[in-house]
Amino acid sequence: MKILLLFPPDWLPSEPYLSLPALTSVLRPAGHEVVQKDINVEMYDLFFSRPFIEQVAGRIAHELNHLLHVEKDRALDEEESALKKQLLQCTPELRNQIADDVEKAKSILRGKSFYDIDKLEWATNILHQTMAFISLGYYPAQICFPPIETDLVYKPFMSSEILEAIDDDQINIYRDVYRQLIAPVMQQEKPGMVGISIVQQKQLIPTFTFCKMIKEEFPDVHITIGGNIVTRTRDELKDQEQLFATIDSAVLYEGESAYLQLVSAVEQAKPLAKLPNLIYRDDSGIHANEDVCSEDLSKLPPPDFEGLPLDKYFIPKLILPYLATRGCYWGRCTFCDHFQGYVEGFRTMQVDQIVEEIKFLKEKHNTRYFHFTDESYPPALFRKLSQRLINDKVDIVWTTHMRFEETLLDEQVWKDVQASGCRYLHFGYESGNQRVLQLMDKATNLDAIQTNLRMSSEAGIWNHIMGFFGFPGETKEEAEDS
Repeated sequence: MKILLLFPPDWLPSEPYLSLPALTSVLRPAGHEVVQKDINVEMYDLFFSRPFIEQVAGRIAHELNHLLHVEKDRALDEEESALKKQLLQCTPELRNQIADDVEKAKSILRGKSFYDIDKLEWATNILHQTMAFISLGYYPAQICFPPIETDLVYKPFMSSEILEAIDDDQINIYRDVYRQLIAPVMQQEKPGMVGISIVQQKQLIPTFTFCKMIKEEFPDVHITIGGNIVTRTRDELKDQEQLFATIDSAVLYEGESAYLQLVSAVEQAKPLAKLPNLIYRDDSGIHANEDVCSEDLSKLPPPDFEGLPLDKYFIPKLILPYLATRGCYWGRCTFCDHFQGYVEGFRTMQVDQIVEEIKFLKEKHNTRYFHFTDESYPPALFRKLSQRLINDKVDIVWTTHMRFEETLLDEQVWKDVQASGCRYLHFGYESGNQRVLQLMDKATNLDAIQTNLRMSSEAGIWNHIMGFFGFPGETKEEAEDS
């Protein structure tokens, strides 16, 4: 079976996302041909190019001509007048300047000039200006870089609006993304199956746009969606007949073994009714299977990044994601629903396996930079892995995500972590008030938060902390404590 795996927009284009390489690593050894495409990073590479800028200029000219035609019959309203003023500023000279500058900006982000703060600031400003220009071509959409701020006007958490957005050629830029980045691959590769991994809510509109357009051109291709957001919306998804009409199946929870079994069943035209982690559609309706499965981490191969455009990420050095655990070892925070992505509780690989796979990936892809994308790195593994990286002289630079822990109040721990290559840590502090932390069931002491941060910083590690306001019951005074 030939399978096309897609990672859709919008996500941060600084490193590959791990879902596609994880699936590829089990599909290829089973004999299947896999083409994996990070459409997210390919999209930004396309946006920041002269051909696309010229295409957008054509859309802008068309919109301006439309307004000038309307103006002959009636006075423009306030919004139309403001839009006309913006469109008139998009001269051929501006288009050429943007097209020239954006190519230079891309090279700065991907090269040594990234480390020159003045050049980096100039480049990021150019990217913002380019996205503003592109947004005018798809008005009233606001298409942004960084991507999390993108607003297509349609609400990605309402199925009725997703369905409306799919066919909107004016606002839905992802229709052009499909035509330029996915349709040619579909025509050339002719896959029997397409799998799309969805990480966050704003990827739903582009995903279902791609699915519907694939179905229109290639109705016999079996389309599967998966990812944590699919698992968390599983009860709603199986009731959405119009949305589900654009796909054939959805894989819930962990996907490696479940998708491999689905591929085998589709290839051999076998029934899907007993497959684990699956919602599927047939002539009689939408069905949610009862069987579930989870992964034995010791039996999974390292992620397979072959085929991804590793030179197109917007960063001067390739960063590879790596996951050594599944789930969260704490798993009790009352605000979190991420645990729904797993059937089983927390699991971790052994340190020997982790170190061997990191060595393998470092040598294969010639990079020292790793992002350990675990939900929250366990303290015992944090200490053990640091020691092994030092003892084995692995020589990497890494970052990960942490809870504040009273078991990490030894300064030597932080010195070892820094010596092992850790340079950057993401901590969830959530609140600076002890009562609110207890309501959250964080089991975190404010003194431990401050001590962890001091020791980490003194060891030479850059700390990034994440919190939020408005937890039920939090007072204004307690919010001020944060």
